[in-house]
Amino acid sequence: MAYWSLTHFSLLIGLLSLSSSPPLTAVTLPRKLSQNVNVFREAPAFRNGQPCGSSVNDTIHLAMTLDSNYLRGTMAAILSILHNSGCPENVVFHFLWLRFDQDIKTSIKTTFPYLNFKLYRFDSSLVQGKISKSIREALDEPLNYARIYLPDIIPKHVKRIIYLDSDLVVVDDIDKLWRVDLGNKVLAAPEYCEANFTQYFNDNFWNEPELQKIFEGKEPCYFNTGVMVLDVEKWREGGYLQKVEEWMVVQKQKKIYHLGSLPPFLLVFAGNIKPVHHSWNQHGLGGDNIEGKCRSLHPGAISLLHWSGKGKPWLRLDSGKPCVVDHLWAPYDLYRSSRSKLSFEY
Repeated sequence: MAYWSLTHFSLLIGLLSLSSSPPLTAVTLPRKLSQNVNVFREAPAFRNGQPCGSSVNDTIHLAMTLDSNYLRGTMAAILSILHNSGCPENVVFHFLWLRFDQDIKTSIKTTFPYLNFKLYRFDSSLVQGKISKSIREALDEPLNYARIYLPDIIPKHVKRIIYLDSDLVVVDDIDKLWRVDLGNKVLAAPEYCEANFTQYFNDNFWNEPELQKIFEGKEPCYFNTGVMVLDVEKWREGGYLQKVEEWMVVQKQKKIYHLGSLPPFLLVFAGNIKPVHHSWNQHGLGGDNIEGKCRSLHPGAISLLHWSGKGKPWLRLDSGKPCVVDHLWAPYDLYRSSRSKLSFEY
């Protein structure tokens, strides 16, 4: 499907709001799924309606993390990608997790029996002593830093990969993002040059001229690391893992920012990425990182909705106090205990 316009979403929100669910207490997935592993409905086997290639060049590689606290979001993201892909058979998922969890693996296989996916363990010792306390506890989890090590974890034959957070849904064909022309850049993402870039670093950074030199000769702009296209070969060859880690060390010593794994990416790449159309990351729908207040959609076309920030749509829907935009996530929710009647009919 083509990307959605704001008008399309406004009409959909109006219809969905007519069938709101009764108030519920906040519900998250149990940390231990073994008592009821099959907590998700089985998704259909998506098949394209057009000839799709089967060569290596046609394969789309996507990476996400697996965490029991965000698994409900991950399942919705997977469903949205497959549902809106012109060639869902071409999509390969690469999942990073901290430890082997049979319940999570079983949940994925039973929910998406035909899914092409691979699992990789992210060794949390890689970031031991490198994580600094941020403004929100969730940002301090080791798995939040896994994207930095992704190119060294996935197989060498993977030359390009899309990294996606678990709190988003894709409403366009992911192939469009996959085929972005990176040129000589390592990373592609929607870029926001109108944002106040200075707010992502504190006075300890801006008061030290030696640190500020990192931006000399650049026009640094904000980008969100929850949606990125990476040239894996260029990343490895350029030693970008080490470059990001060096700033994590500086952070431990001088406390120059408060936002987890995002600022070191900005310090290395801001002003030197391939800009992607803003439709590919309607971010901030989870509100700010402290209170998670409701936010509205940005003007313009929409290919991807991203609930970055504190508020997550499944929690707000279950609490009976959803934001209007949360009704756009609900149709992709496969959680069996959800009382939402907004799911797609396949």
